[in-house]
Amino acid sequence: MEFVNDYKNQGGVVAVGSDTGFLFSLWGFGTIRELEMLEEAGFTPLEAIHAATENGAKVVKNPELGLIRRGYLADLVVLTENPLADMKIFYGNGVTRVGADRKEAHEQCVKYTIRDGVVFDSQALLRDAREMVTKAKQTQPPASKP
Repeated sequence: MEFVNDYKNQGGVVAVGSDTGFLFSLWGFGTIRELEMLEEAGFTPLEAIHAATENGAKVVKNPELGLIRRGYLADLVVLTENPLADMKIFYGNGVTRVGADRKEAHEQCVKYTIRDGVVFDSQALLRDAREMVTKAKQTQPPASKP
């Protein structure tokens, strides 16, 4: 982690990326954890986000990615809070925090996902996925015993 931070500080381009290169890993789900690890390595939150956006586009050599500009390709996540204060708000299933009153509060901070110009209600998509899993579990026959 120290090396990655030093590399960035010397002008190296650090990019965020995930793949399905190993068991129990789904593409994209490790990205938020990678942002958190870059912070642990010494990156500022803005530097970590920059590694996932513009630097990622540089690495895949697509000049139309990574920035929000007219004529560029952009998929966006609309959040209810500032990710520079806490990267955990990127988690689609929310974040649980303990308040000053010592009570837990679960917050869903991912409001919308915009993909190819289409706006999706992220929380509605999560509800739909939960319902599909519940329905699939109810229709599965019981497992046979050996």
